[in-house]
Amino acid sequence: MAKISEKKIEAYALENAIKHDGKANQSAVLAGLFSEGLEKSEIKTIIPLIQKTLQKINSISIEKQQKEFEKIKNKISKREIRVGLPELENAKPGEVVMRFAPFPSGPIHLGNTRQLILNDEYVKKYNGKLILVMDDTIGSEKKPVLTEAYKLIEEGVKWLECNYDKKIIYKSDRIELYYKYAEELIKRGYLYICNCPIETIHKNKEEQKECNCRNLYTAEQEKRWKSMFTSKEGTYCARLKTSMQDPDPAFRDRIMFRISKRPHPRLKNKYQVYPLLDFSWAVDDHLLGITHIIRGMDLVMESKVEKFIWDIFNWPHPEIIHTGFFQIEGVKISKSKGAQEVKTGEYIGWNDPRLWSLQSLKDRGIQPQTIREFIISQGIKKSNTTVPIDILYSINKKLIENSPRYFFIKNPVQIKINGSPELTAKIPLHPTNKLGEKEHQTTQEFYITKDDYNNMQDNENYRLMHLLNFKIHKVSSITPKEFSYTSTEPDKNLKSKLIHWLPKTPSNVNITIIMPNGEKVQGIGEEHIKNIKEETIVQFERFGFAKLKAKEKNNLEFFFTHK
Repeated sequence: MAKISEKKIEAYALENAIKHDGKANQSAVLAGLFSEGLEKSEIKTIIPLIQKTLQKINSISIEKQQKEFEKIKNKISKREIRVGLPELENAKPGEVVMRFAPFPSGPIHLGNTRQLILNDEYVKKYNGKLILVMDDTIGSEKKPVLTEAYKLIEEGVKWLECNYDKKIIYKSDRIELYYKYAEELIKRGYLYICNCPIETIHKNKEEQKECNCRNLYTAEQEKRWKSMFTSKEGTYCARLKTSMQDPDPAFRDRIMFRISKRPHPRLKNKYQVYPLLDFSWAVDDHLLGITHIIRGMDLVMESKVEKFIWDIFNWPHPEIIHTGFFQIEGVKISKSKGAQEVKTGEYIGWNDPRLWSLQSLKDRGIQPQTIREFIISQGIKKSNTTVPIDILYSINKKLIENSPRYFFIKNPVQIKINGSPELTAKIPLHPTNKLGEKEHQTTQEFYITKDDYNNMQDNENYRLMHLLNFKIHKVSSITPKEFSYTSTEPDKNLKSKLIHWLPKTPSNVNITIIMPNGEKVQGIGEEHIKNIKEETIVQFERFGFAKLKAKEKNNLEFFFTHK
């Protein structure tokens, strides 16, 4: 095991407790210890030490926690780079500046956490600065900027515990700054205003032919630029004058500004001329002092355009790292489609599990440290990567495996076990017996799942978990199945098949579990589950982990986490 002292564990626990109203969280402490060199294989060994520390820390006042933390806060180290991430080229400690720039068309989803977490990890390693930029120029009709997305993005970044600069940058606040540099490029002869039909432009690019607009005098270009602010959509666009002989047709005279009259969530109708991503980033990466950029291979062309503009102004080039396409097997993500489903009410909201947003993952019970470990485990690769979602679940399971366990009966079927005595079942909430136990008073009538009922075979032995053994005597499609009590204590000689159950009682509670595909699974749960608080993660025996999201008198709604 890595050399992690009890004082170091205590320091991380105190730090987390102070941040969260005096209650430290086991997963957060684990996250800190991973940065100290803790390996995944060591989790089981160190968990008891963490739990012992949490019990001590969470029992004292915040005031005392703060005093104790001051004594040992030096035990917390700067987070070191994780295994699998290479060093950054030309990175100087204290001088690295990186940015995460989501387009606010919806919340951050599992796929684009990759860029966020990689940036955050590197900034923490080099004691640098991470800037959160809302890339909210105007978007498109199919993918517009959404008002609610700003808050959703900010919530997601904070939930992942990514430490960004206090001041969020909004590109919509910098429109006139982009105009300033556009006008400078017009004067220098690198930007021209084009009114050619799109078909003509495409033909010219293929034939490597310059259009008439390209070579108009500067005064005429400036006049056309001013006209863009009062003209109709599609009348003009501003193009970067590259080379019509460039080997890549996509690089030839790309559009830098266009006209859009759609209202902007923050600007309303204040502007109608908006920059495209290439141009705005060429300006902002310089002005914000960005030293290193991590972006996908799908943005190689945007990088090429940025470098072209930097060279015009003689600006230094930040280091650019391109990563391959990151795909998660079994997960389909579409922000634009998801936004439409939320708008129409088909999805329950931005936390709908089918969206794979950070809001939905949080509500399902996926831990922020899980996502961080999942992303970092894949490293940085230029090649495309497809990762099974089961890897994420495997990491998360280790962090929530100590959740209390309860019985949930899907599609309940009532049975009677003849000869069964009245019993008091004392069942531990977890095999470790550290979470206490629950009691059930039983008669001869029980509920079991429909699947268990249908799969029962004649003369087979079965055992109601933690309770009794019984046997089925008659299996017929015409007459009901008959069951008889065999014994109470476990008996290996019977080779009984285990079944979870609930006593027939009006105290049972109705339960709905929302699955990752949106399906709603109905059933009943034991009365003890009424006592847990919302946001609690539980494990339903033989079903999986789930998180309580809504609680009514006799109805509980859970989000399914994973098996």
